[in-house]
Parts: sequence; structure tokens; C-alpha cells
Amino acid sequence: MLRGVENHSLPRTAAFFDLDKTVIAKSSTLTFSKSFYQGGLINRRAVLRTAYAQFVFLAGGADHDQMERMREYLSALCRGWNVQQVKELVAETLHDLIDPIIYDEAASLIEEHHTAGRDVVIVSTSGAEVVEPIGELLGADRVVATRMVVGEDGCFTGEVEYYAYGPTKAEAIKELAASEGYDLARCYAYSDSATDLPMLESVGYPHAVNPDRALRREAVARGWPILDFHRPVRLKKRIPGLSVPTRPALVAAVAVAAAAATAGLVWYASRRRPASA
Repeated sequence: MLRGVENHSLPRTAAFFDLDKTVIAKSSTLTFSKSFYQGGLINRRAVLRTAYAQFVFLAGGADHDQMERMREYLSALCRGWNVQQVKELVAETLHDLIDPIIYDEAASLIEEHHTAGRDVVIVSTSGAEVVEPIGELLGADRVVATRMVVGEDGCFTGEVEYYAYGPTKAEAIKELAASEGYDLARCYAYSDSATDLPMLESVGYPHAVNPDRALRREAVARGWPILDFHRPVRLKKRIPGLSVPTRPALVAAVAVAAAAATAGLVWYASRRRPASA
């Protein structure tokens, strides 16, 4: 159970949530593959590979080396992509794809933290242009996410301005704590992956949600709570009065997800090659 309503004479507190497999049931980047296929960004073969990458992600997640390869492929693949073209594709499908896969347990937990007077912060490796609309849908107060560089021509340069992964998530949390006055010893954090250990170690109340094997071992060894989220639910059905972001808000969702999803395809191929050698 969460602690009660905050005494606002004390330093502020927050709850930090990873996104994929913690708040939503799938990878926020790989989920868009069908939309990208229909929009002509990737071919049928790539869709099948993305489906396999999604399966691997759901079965066991990606370790540090795999995530680094995905980042490198992301940089190369998105170079020259027109941002506006992909924004529109993501905007058209974001609500239909993401709303049904939000965990009911996560939505309830977010509500409990808000009731207790805590800020809610989504901290995700996915692109800011995708994570921010999802954060708005969830009622999050802030978002930390990967940012890509966009050139003057409106296309991605292929460079990553900020990669929200591993230790950089912990650094971002500490910077937020300094700027917002959070007392990290009284803050909460939630993640499914051992790659987020630095983030979990940054707060006084870490939680493992649907943990991969490595994180489960760490959580058991350290006595951290282990939570099982397994009930995806549409927020509009769960909260009938919930206001859904308008199309202009959804249009803010952008190509980082597209590039990262396609990066997942190449990641799949890179895993497959050694096995067939």
C-alpha cells in the first residue's frame, strides 16, 4: 500500500515510471509497425520481423548490448526521414494502438500517487514525441524520453541529442529532483528491466513490475516489492469522463517511434545472423 497524503511542508516527492511493459503491455516503438507498413515506411517482410522482435521483447526484453545496437541502428535509419510525414501516421493511430494496452494496475497506481500528492513522471527510452502524448493520456506531470536531432529541412539528421537509457535515466531523475525539490529518499520508481537498476537505486521505494529474470533476481536479493500487472484496459472505458487528447495533440506524436521500431527489425536480424552462422 502507498503512504498517505503528503505533508506539503516537507520536500516534494514523485513516482517515476518506465513505460514499456511497466505502464503499457508492449513496446511503444514496435507497436506501430503495421501503421508504418500501411504508410509505406516499411515493407511486409519488415512487419514480420518487427512482430518477431516484439515477441522477443515480451518474452524476455533486451539487454544492454541489444539496446545499444538498437540506438546505433536508430541513428542510421532515421537519417533523412521527413518528420511531418511520420508525425501524421503516428497521430492517426496513437490512441487506437496505445490506449487498449495500458495496464489497469498501472493506471490505478498513477491515480494513487496523485491522490497522495506526488508528481508522476514517465521515464522512457522511446522518443519524446511519442512518450509525451502517452504521458498526457495517462495524466503524468512530466516526461523524460529520448530526443532526436531535427535539421532545418524538417528531417532527422540521424543524431541522438539525448538517449534516455540506463544511467542517463538516473541522471535525469537527479536533475529533476534538484530543479523540482523532490526528496528522492521518499520517492518511488517502477520498471520491468534490469537496465533500469540505476533509476530504481536512485529512490527510496523501488518496485519491480513484470520483471525480467535479472531484475527479479535483484529485487528478491534486495527485498524490493515485485508487482504483477496483467490487465490492459482502455482508459475511456475505465474512466468514462476521461478527456482524450484532440487530433492536434496527437499530431505531436512523431517519427522517433518509427525509427526505433525499424531499429528493432535490424536488432532482430543482428541476433539471428550469429545463430545461423
